Amino acid sequence: PMYDFAHGQSDYFEGVTHSICTLEFEVHRPLYDWYIDQFADSDYRPKQREFNRLNITYTVMSKRKMLQLVQEGLVAGWDDPRMPTVCGLRRRGYTAEAIRSFIDRIGYTKVEGMIDVSLLEYSAREDLKPKATRVCAIMDPIKLVISNYPAGQTETLTTENNPDNETAGTRDITFARELYIERGDFMEDAPKDFFRLSPNGREVRLKSAYIIKATGCDKDADGNITTVYCEYDPETKSGTEGGNRKVKSTINWVEINSSIEADVRLYDRLFAIEDPSASDKDFRDLLNPDSLKVVTGCRVEAALAQAKPLDKFQFLKVGYFAVDPDSKPDKLIFNRTVSLKDTWAKKN
Repeated sequence: PMYDFAHGQSDYFEGVTHSICTLEFEVHRPLYDWYIDQFADSDYRPKQREFNRLNITYTVMSKRKMLQLVQEGLVAGWDDPRMPTVCGLRRRGYTAEAIRSFIDRIGYTKVEGMIDVSLLEYSAREDLKPKATRVCAIMDPIKLVISNYPAGQTETLTTENNPDNETAGTRDITFARELYIERGDFMEDAPKDFFRLSPNGREVRLKSAYIIKATGCDKDADGNITTVYCEYDPETKSGTEGGNRKVKSTINWVEINSSIEADVRLYDRLFAIEDPSASDKDFRDLLNPDSLKVVTGCRVEAALAQAKPLDKFQFLKVGYFAVDPDSKPDKLIFNRTVSLKDTWAKKN
């Protein structure tokens, strides 16, 4: 009752034109109007209007439940990138434009419903695709040695910042004999449908560089591959006439000496089920145990040394990432905003 008493009075004295409320306040509107009647002696009178509350799958929107998550240390704070708060979404790398686009897509109704979080993720991808600089980031690095490339020599290559945005320009990258590539881009005994690097005579292109062919590898005592060896074709440099030769696969790389070490936080959905609020179980028991995975020892290209907190990038073939405010000059930390594709839809 005291809330109803204060609601109409506060709006009247503070000059509010429209009090926007969620649907549970619809039955309060006659009382709101009655209080306004006690003051209104002019053309000005606030109006209460109701619409459905935004409910998103795989999270909770209740402030009480979010407070429990924070106070019990189940998340790192109100700005934890898994939280559906403005500060959490911002830290994760969502832009204001992406959030507005999401809201415009779902519209405003008087029907209670549950909005699929994949629509929010789609809005982020659509907004970041023409904006984010595309860079090479090696999540699980393995050493690649180009046997026929001169030892001690380096050269500067040029790569596009964003092929979907002509105004994004280009940047220089350093190429040398020793590189890091993704461990998953090499397979010693590869099946016929594996089109990346393997010692079977198949060629691949190093992104914005040369075509190479694997010749062998070294292993440690446990049988784990430690170094991959290859040879390059010097006539196939990207941007030259020979660079037009087609191969079935292009793989990412960074130069060993100039690349930077980074930690990558792979954020995923906070809860394991679509609607934790509808479950009979305690919502805290429904948390997704894989909502955060931290990958250490990643290597990113040298251009990211100048990155500032909340700067956004696309890690080629991986997803969109933002620089976390926890980053330090000698250790960058990246938060995954969203993967390149909706992996949950495929999984489910």
